Amino acid sequence: MTLFVTHNFLEDMALVMCVAALTTVICQWLRQPLLMGYLVAGMVVGPNVPGVYADPGRIQLVSEIGVILLIFSIGLEFSFRRLIRLAPTAGLIALLQVVAMIWLGNRVGRMMGWTPWESLLTGAILSISGAVILAKAFEEVRVESRVRELVFGIVLCEDVIAILLLAIMITLAHGGALSLHGLSISVAMLGLFFLALTAIGLLTVPYLVRRVARLHRPETLLISSLGLCFAFAMIAARAGYSVALGAFLAGSLVGESGLGVQVEELVKPVCNVFGAIFFVSVGMLIDPRLLVKYWLAIVVLSAVVIAGKIISVSLASMLVGESTDTALKAGFAMAQIGVFSFLIAEVGTRGNPRSSFLYSLAVSVSAITAFLSPFMIRASNPAADWIGRHLPAPIQDAVSQYVEWLGRIRKGDEPETETGNPVE
Repeated sequence: MTLFVTHNFLEDMALVMCVAALTTVICQWLRQPLLMGYLVAGMVVGPNVPGVYADPGRIQLVSEIGVILLIFSIGLEFSFRRLIRLAPTAGLIALLQVVAMIWLGNRVGRMMGWTPWESLLTGAILSISGAVILAKAFEEVRVESRVRELVFGIVLCEDVIAILLLAIMITLAHGGALSLHGLSISVAMLGLFFLALTAIGLLTVPYLVRRVARLHRPETLLISSLGLCFAFAMIAARAGYSVALGAFLAGSLVGESGLGVQVEELVKPVCNVFGAIFFVSVGMLIDPRLLVKYWLAIVVLSAVVIAGKIISVSLASMLVGESTDTALKAGFAMAQIGVFSFLIAEVGTRGNPRSSFLYSLAVSVSAITAFLSPFMIRASNPAADWIGRHLPAPIQDAVSQYVEWLGRIRKGDEPETETGNPVE
């Protein structure tokens, strides 16, 4: 029984914001993550639950603004010097984690009796974490700056890998042959686009932001920064890449002006509003009937995401020289999937009704892991402490020596003897 159906954008926003306000107040009262409130609100106002109904198309358009703003706010925290320092380690961790999850998801899909294409697509869906989900989770749960820095570095490198994965999936979905030459061209074009936009941005954006700041009008600084944010997102979209890439680059460039903290404070209330609409839009995609029909697959895939990402991210992080404590906390934080999983599922199932259930599974697994994300981040501290206490001493010593050895290599130091003199 339908009680209320919206007919225009104003009614959409009134319904979504009022229901979201109610569910988040209840979550706050029950001391539950606000993400849960937004997802429940989305189910309530979505087309799959009788009662009240908002137009999914209109809400989806507004929700993309939330993605852009949340990624822009992440970029404000990262200077290019930090990005350059993080790129080799975070990039390798992201690559190893993506390969491991694609293999694991493919194996699970084959065990469930799905076709080779559906199994491969499942692996790709499970491989990419969500930067937007992480940004929201880190607002609710504070973590060490090193863990936060590493996690965002990994997830942003994953977004770049996801862009290439989308290109690969589109080629394979249309029956095309994947060639190393074609993939190399895609990687080169992405690199050239990023370098060109970065070079132009470094010459213009910090200067413009500092000039606007001299007017001493916070409103003007906010509007100018958001203008740059949407302009870079538009350029990335026109070039065929993710709006998230452009938004993050805009945030980093604004941060290079030295006014990143000030702009972040101005942008935060706007991010909270549109970020809430984004998570409500995710909840609107959840179909309770499909949850019942595919409950076993959803449970298994959610468990695979959580266990697979904790293990793969933690091991890959230790491989590049991170401490056991930092590696484990990064692994727990990355145990979810996000927006790119929807896109990969949509591309892979387009024109293939038999495989369309994978899109519903991707949304459901993303919603479940997003809901669990704050709990996983909180659990990372006691888990890291427990493992630290129970890990055999020889393994702890080996890991410590390995981390110290990699640190010396990065600094270019020579190994020293016990007396402190360089080894001959």
